[in-house]
Formats: sequence, C-alpha cells, structure tokens
Amino acid sequence: MHGAGASSRSGVAVFCLVFLPFALGHYLSCLLRGVNAVLTAELLGTIALTPAQLGLLTSAFFLAFALVQLPIGMALDRYGPRTVQLWLLALAALGVWLFSRGHSFAELMWARALMGAGLGGCFMAAVKAISCAVAPARLPSVHGYLIAVGGLGAATATIPVKLALHYTDWRGVFLGLALAALAIGVLIRLLSPAMPRPATAHSVSKVSVWSVYRDPGFRRTIALILLPHTVFFGVQGLWVGRWLADVGGMSDDSVAYLLYLGMAAVIFGAIGMGMLTEWAGRRGIAPMQVAGAGIVLFVAVQVAMACNVVPSLPMLSVLFTLLGTVTGLEYAIVAQSMPASLTGRAATCLNLLIFTGAFLVQAGFGLILGCWPLNSLQQYPPQAYQVAFGVLAALQLPGLAMFFIRRYRRAGPSGKMAACTAAMINSKEDYETRSLWTSRQGKTGPDR
Repeated sequence: MHGAGASSRSGVAVFCLVFLPFALGHYLSCLLRGVNAVLTAELLGTIALTPAQLGLLTSAFFLAFALVQLPIGMALDRYGPRTVQLWLLALAALGVWLFSRGHSFAELMWARALMGAGLGGCFMAAVKAISCAVAPARLPSVHGYLIAVGGLGAATATIPVKLALHYTDWRGVFLGLALAALAIGVLIRLLSPAMPRPATAHSVSKVSVWSVYRDPGFRRTIALILLPHTVFFGVQGLWVGRWLADVGGMSDDSVAYLLYLGMAAVIFGAIGMGMLTEWAGRRGIAPMQVAGAGIVLFVAVQVAMACNVVPSLPMLSVLFTLLGTVTGLEYAIVAQSMPASLTGRAATCLNLLIFTGAFLVQAGFGLILGCWPLNSLQQYPPQAYQVAFGVLAALQLPGLAMFFIRRYRRAGPSGKMAACTAAMINSKEDYETRSLWTSRQGKTGPDR
C-alpha cells in the first residue's frame, strides 16, 4: 500500500487484504497455544511423559513466545508485517510438523519451542498492519474484532479438535495445522499490501527499545492497564476454574461449561468494548477514559470474587472475563500514541510485559494459595482465595488512583480540559478519516 492509496482503499478492501489474512494468523496462534490441553490424553497414550515433562512441554511454547517479542518488534518496524509474517509462519509450520513427527520428550519440546517462536509475531504483526491501514478512531473497534478472532481460535482448540480426533489421531491434527500455518503465511504475502518503509529505516533499526519504555504516553498507558491485563490473562487462564471447583463445589462438567461461557464472553466483550470505545470517541471521550471506567468495574468484580458468595460464583466468573476484555484497549491506545516507526516495537514491548506479568500473577496466586493446606479432596480453603483475590485487587488500586488524580489535576480551574476537549471534537472528522499510512509514514518505499 503506497502513499495516498491507503486513504482511498475501501473498507471492504482493508478487511479482505489486511484484517482477514493477519487475523487468521492470530486465530491459528491462539488455537495452537491451547491445543495441548485437549490432546493431553492422546499424547500420554503415545509417548511416556511425566507430569513435570508435560508441564515443561507446554511452557516451552510460552518461553519461546516471550523471548522473540523484542526482535520481532524491531523486524516489524524495519521490514514490514507481511514479510516478517511469511518467514515466522514458515518457522511455525516447521515446528508444528516436527511436533507431529516427534517420538520423545526432547523432540516434542524443541518442536513446541519452534512453534512458539514462529507464532510469537501473529498478534503483533496484525496490530502493526491494522494500525497502518485504519484511521486512529477505528483502532479500538478493529482491535476488538482481532481479539475476538483470537477467542474463536481458543474455542476451536476445544470441541472442534475433539471432533477431529474421530477422524485422525493427534499427529494428523498437527500435520493439518502445519499446512494451515504455511498457507496463511503465503496468503498474507500474496494479499497484504506492502507497507511503506520509513525514510530513515537504517537509523530506526538502531533505536533502542528503551525509547518505547521512556515514552510518556506508553508509561501512562501501562500504569493504568498493564496490571489488570496481566491479572486477566493469569487468572482466567488457570485459576478461575479451580476457584469454581474449590469454593463453589462445582463438578468438572459445570466448570467446563462456565469456562466455555467465559470464552464466549471474551469474544462478545472484545467486540462490544471496541464498538463502545469508538462510539465514545465520536463524542470526545478518549479511550483511556473508557479503559479507566472499565477497570473500575473489573476490580469491583475481583473484590466480589474475594467475598466468596457461592450463589454468585457462576455470574462472577463470566463477568470477570467479560469485563477483562477492557484491558485489550491497551494495544489500541499504545498504537494511537506512538509514532508509526515504533508501533511494531511498542506492541511487542507491551506483549513482553503482559506475558511476563501473567506468568508472575499465575505463580503468585499459586504461592498465596500454597500458604493453606489442601483438604482431603485436594482443594484449597475459601480463605485462601479470599486473600489471593484481595491482594490482586489491592495491587491494581494505585494505578487507578494515579489515573483519576491525573485527570482531576488536568480538569482544574484553568479550564484547559474543556479547551482540549473542544479542540478534539472540532478535529473529529479529520481524526476519523485520515490514514495513518499517509499521515505517519509519508511516501516511501514498500516493504520487501
């Protein structure tokens, strides 16, 4: 996509040529991230694995995924998302194929690590491509659609994969996924328009990632949203189900059903949050204000979860995932505030913080629960969950307090807030229609 072509390209063209190909990559990444949980019995029936090996096998994906974030961010800014994604998805396809051929723990672990490294850029490449093709006012809703597609991928890793096992074994499933990864990479390369390269591409490649962390807009965003984002990822991915079983005394089938409803809440919540943010933007309400209000509700749900009122547990588990989708606005806010030459790097820096934080939240939550002994049914007492949820909620309060204090100071008697709001509303039409490709990048050469 060159120069003025970005602004003249229709919404249908942007959807078909930019959003859909990259969204398919994110869909596949989320599918492969969780597919091992469904195929555990089949894996153990074929290859002898200890519980420790099984855990290491799963975590190898996340470790490789986290390690490649910063290099991928620099590559996205230097070479463009379509070129980077072709090579990364080819690497992912190789990892998935090797996994399908593995016969030992070591073979499976290295294949799983290759898989994680190859899929580590799927979401970030999509954010980069969308941020360069869509006007800033549309970013929250489009990013919401992207997160919803990832939710569909996670859902596909459950019942549809189980159904596929009626026709093939786990090796056949992974072979099919390897072919899908390769096909998506080729599709992105063929369909996605070339992104203009920065005029100072050589110097941009030398910009330290610390320039992202030092950016005031980046720091303000993570001060409010990062910790709630890591809580959402860390708790929803592991501890919500255990909380429902230990405190609510629910059966495995009931827990599975509520977790499935939670996945549906993620899909609809991501879409709804994006649409709400776009609607608010047309009325002069910034995405950070929407995020602040949503996080207040999200923390309130965690406080209610800490109360352990058993009849409300099912509703709270779904509300936790529904309101947790407000943290997805973090990507859109960062993409709006950073220069286009740093959007890929900024997104991967953010992803690195989120994945590291989610790991710490999961581990910390477990450490708190471990302070209480298990009962005869191998369950933790309700008091353990009360403390764990209470600590998480308390940790998020300083970020909220800083956000509202900053807003109060800005809205002081000088009236500067009103002037800024009026200026934003007056320039709304340009904000909604201008293209980032032309306004941020300028007319430069295409990516390779």
